[in-house]
This record gives sequence, C-alpha cells and structure tokens, in this order.
Amino acid sequence: MLQPWKRTLLLNNVFAIVAALLMAFSQLAGVLEMIILGRFIMGIDAGVSLSALPMYLSEISPKQIRGSLGQITAILICVGVFSGQVLGLPEIFGKESMWPYLFGMIIVPSLIQMAVLPFLPESPRFLLLERHDTKAAEKAFQTFLGKSDVSYEVEDVLEESRVQRNMQIASIFQLLCDSSKRWQILTVIVTMACYQLCGLNAIWFYTNEIFKGAGLSSEIIPYVTLSTGGIEILAAIFSGLVIERLGRRPLLIGGFGLMVLFFVVLTVCMTLQDQAVWLRYLSIVCILAIIASFCIGPGGIPFVLTGEFFAQSQRPAAFMIAGIINWLCNFAVGLLFPYIQKGLQTYCFLVFAVACLAGATFLFFVLPETKNKTLAEINQAFARKKVPLEIREMDQFEAKSKSMQEQEHNLSSTLENGESKNRIV
Repeated sequence: MLQPWKRTLLLNNVFAIVAALLMAFSQLAGVLEMIILGRFIMGIDAGVSLSALPMYLSEISPKQIRGSLGQITAILICVGVFSGQVLGLPEIFGKESMWPYLFGMIIVPSLIQMAVLPFLPESPRFLLLERHDTKAAEKAFQTFLGKSDVSYEVEDVLEESRVQRNMQIASIFQLLCDSSKRWQILTVIVTMACYQLCGLNAIWFYTNEIFKGAGLSSEIIPYVTLSTGGIEILAAIFSGLVIERLGRRPLLIGGFGLMVLFFVVLTVCMTLQDQAVWLRYLSIVCILAIIASFCIGPGGIPFVLTGEFFAQSQRPAAFMIAGIINWLCNFAVGLLFPYIQKGLQTYCFLVFAVACLAGATFLFFVLPETKNKTLAEINQAFARKKVPLEIREMDQFEAKSKSMQEQEHNLSSTLENGESKNRIV
C-alpha cells in the first residue's frame, strides 16, 4: 500500500492529464471554455504538487543533505520553465497552429511520474512515526542512503517519535492556535508571501518589452529568452550545491537583498534608457541578475524551511498554510500588477523592491539558521529569537539589582559581625 504523499502525487497526475486533454482539444471542439476549465484544473494540480512533493522530499532526506535535496523542487521547476521555452520556439510548437500540441505535452511528465513513482521506497519517517514499522523503515533508509548500517538515522527519527508519541495529526486551526509555533508559522507566511510578491512574475511580464527596447527583433527574442531559463537552472543548481555549506539564512536573505539592488538599478535603466543606448543592455543584465538572485535563495528555500520547522504531525497543516499563502499572493500579483504598471510606469518595480526589503529585514531579525539542526534545536533557536529586547534588558537589570542587593546584604552582615566581635572583646 502506498503511503499518503506518494498516493497523492500519483492521483494528482489525473488532474494534469485531464487539464492537458481539455486544452489540447479545445480548438478541435471549438469551445473556448475548455481552455479556461483546463487551466483551472491545472492550477489544482500545481497547488497539490507544490505541497505534496516538498513534504515527501523532506521526509526522505537525512538532515546532512536536507537542504540540497529540498532544492530539487526548485531545480525541476526551472527545468520545466526552460523546457516550455524550448518547446515554444517557432521550429517546434511556437506557431499559432501548433499550440494545442504544446498544451498536450503536459501529459508526458505526468505519465513519466506515474510510471516511476510506484517503484520508489516509502518515506522512512512515515513508516516509523505513523506505521511503527521499523524493519520497513530500515529497508527504505538503506535504499535511499545506499548503505547497510542505518541505525543512526533510525534512532534520530525514533527520538522525534518519543517526543510526539501521543500527538495526532494537527489541523490548520490547531497549528495556528499553537503558541509554541507562532514564530515558525509567521516566518513561513512571510517567506511564502515574499516568494510571490518579490516580482519575478512581473519580470516575466516585462521581459519581451525590455528586449524589444534594447533593439532586438521579434524573431530573435524567443531565442534570447532561453537565456533566462538557463540562468534559472544554473542558479538553482548552485544554490543546491552550496546550501549545506552556507546555510539557508544567508542564501535567503542575500537573495532578497540582491533582488532589491537589481530592481533599483533596473528602474534607473528603464527610466533613463532614452538618454543612453547602453542602459537598455544593462536592463537585460538586471533581468538576468534578478532571476538568478531569486533562484539562489527565495526560489526554493521557503519550501525547505516549511519542512524543517514542524514535527511530523504538524507538517501537513504547515504545508497547507504555505500553499494557501503562496497561491493567494500569486493571484494578487496577477490581478494587481497591470494596474501597478499602468499607474507607476517604469517605477513599478520599486513596489517589489520594497516587498523584498521588508522580507529580508524580517528574516534577518527572526530566522535562525536551520542547517544540520534537529527539530528540537530549531525550536530552541526560535525561542531565543522571539524574546523581546525589552525583556532581556529587564532580566539583565533584575540580575544586576539582585547582585547589588546580595553585595549590600553581605556588607551589612560583615559590619554586624564586626560590631559583635568588638562587643565581645
């Protein structure tokens, strides 16, 4: 019997296949509503995938490579974007008469996943914490890690099992009411909101216009656009290679910080591009730099953190909260950006720069480093982070007051003892 996340991913492919068929045959049927319905169903598939896949990866990952394996989600998303750009070239499916076939290509990765996923091992954490099947968990660990001695990994998971032995799967409401996880939840909400509000979708909206402004012809732009997909893949792979060395915190905060910098430079270039021709080419460099900055940190690390912050019983609710915030903010950007662009013109990117700056500032003060840390260590780090400065100063003041009182008490005792000795003499 398949465990829930594998079963969820398998069944989710049904949505992708149905959506692809609806969109691919909409032209043949002459029904425009089939495209709308297909895109709606495809949105359901994407929402489920971005919750179930990172959760499955977090459960099968040992803590030494937890971040690198978690970045696989971001890397494969970038590969998917690049594949879509290649398939959209005029020589393949980029012609008006060929777009139904482009939609139909969605079936291919779905069929591959349905063929491969049943043969992958079940989650060892699920087997230990939910089914209490130690032998099956050991076998799964051995398959994933490629070694026979997995006693350390089993003991690490069993330690978590002892802590949450009597805990049941938490609902979203129960997790939101858990005061001990308040800062973890807030951090997930902020990172997922900034994941969409950082303006990457706006960059994709503006890319062709900036390329045209730089003097590139419409025939060349589809091939130049491939550079954006290539930069995405390289940056995501780089992040996956260094995340276990540098940690989550520097990459995430640094990624948002670099996006702020390049958004400001891009705004200046777009505003003054009529003054100098070279500013138009600098705009292209800024676009590539913004995309790379996003993929280095904000593009994948929020999903890694969501899996690291919470126990096994709380993880489903946490990923549901993250997914809701993610897609709500995506919907908001898609709905509001045309009005922002119309009202602010070339200054529209400053809105996203402010969002990135706000996210980086919050994470700088709140987010602890989670690299190679257990759940208990991460909870302790959050507990230290969330103590207000005033309370700390008050504690220090009280400690100083107590020490002064003790010194005064010792001094008075010494004087009283001296007077008593004098009287005796």
